[in-house]
Amino acid sequence: MAYAIQTSALTKYYGKARGIIDLSLAVEEGDFFGFIGPNGAGKSTTIRTLLGLLSPTGGTAEIFGKEISAHQTELLADVGYMPSEAAFYPNRKVREIIRLSADLRGGARRRDCAPEAARLCERLKLDTEKKVRELSLGNRKKVSVVCALQHRPRLCILDEPTSGLDPLMQREFYQILEERNREGATVFLSSHALSEVQRHCRHAAVIREGRLLASDTIENLGHAGVKRVTVRGLHEPPRLETVRNVRRSGDTMTFLYSGSPRKLLTALAALPLADVTIAEPDLEEVFMHYYAPEGHGQRPEPDKEEP
Repeated sequence: MAYAIQTSALTKYYGKARGIIDLSLAVEEGDFFGFIGPNGAGKSTTIRTLLGLLSPTGGTAEIFGKEISAHQTELLADVGYMPSEAAFYPNRKVREIIRLSADLRGGARRRDCAPEAARLCERLKLDTEKKVRELSLGNRKKVSVVCALQHRPRLCILDEPTSGLDPLMQREFYQILEERNREGATVFLSSHALSEVQRHCRHAAVIREGRLLASDTIENLGHAGVKRVTVRGLHEPPRLETVRNVRRSGDTMTFLYSGSPRKLLTALAALPLADVTIAEPDLEEVFMHYYAPEGHGQRPEPDKEEP
């Protein structure tokens, strides 16, 4: 099995501050992979360390089976990287920025970029004669997309790529990625937009406070032993350690549960509830389950007053 990305116990500290800890991740070539976590979870640190832009404190990172620290220049020639926030020379025109990005790759790679850059600019409706300082956030994001994809990389690493893009451009952007993926490129993107990950990715990993919590298919993550339980007629959830994300509306209470089904049913049977429904959660609810701190959410939130 060939891997586009593989890390083993990858660790990065900023002095005494945590970046990522013992992160072991494997992304197969040709996959469309989501990296899920809120701001501060360690997504960008993982990506920058993986690309050799940060030096790891410990562990290893490989791209296409080669250690990034020893083969960085060679490997990055086949990578398209889009940072979450890209900074460009404000007084340069868009076409100059795109050409500069291509020139940095050198030789034949630069000459091959121009036709693809033109196609991407047309699809994204990007005016290449404007100066960077005249662009909106969304249009600066489009410049970043073109710079990352114009050389048709084997591996696309995209950090929060759709923030700032309007819905129509988000759809076009994902169509471009899906086309590249069908042609064989590996797509690895970080996001906290779970609906995007669920819609487009085949596999995903969840990161929390610098540590990898889970890595699996989207389908399995959505059914990772977590159930959505809805009960009517209770004021408190059952006293179980694995109850999370409790919500209440009127006489109806919903919570996430992971644990023994028998323990759940036994606990519910002992309570004076009026009705109960147990269902599969969606990916966003699973994400909240992973991110609820220990003990958090066992008390229901109070009812909100109607305006």
